[in-house]
Amino acid sequence: VTGASFVVFNGALKTSSGFLAKSSIVEDGLMVQITRETMESLRQALRDKKDFKITCGKMDAEDVKEYVDICWVENEEKTNQG
Repeated sequence: VTGASFVVFNGALKTSSGFLAKSSIVEDGLMVQITRETMESLRQALRDKKDFKITCGKMDAEDVKEYVDICWVENEEKTNQG
């Protein structure tokens, strides 16, 4: 689990790169590089206020993958108050 001050979603990842998605720490935030198709799905999920999971890593890798989970919460008291 990684806490971040901000998240950047970059929809310019090419499918020919061999990655499902890539995540990296940038200063005190998180940058997630995703394909255009995943960006469209993410936008729709945000509009519909639906949870969304992004699987990061190589397409052909069978080992443990990283996940970026976008989750809507009911109780906002447990979220960052800053």
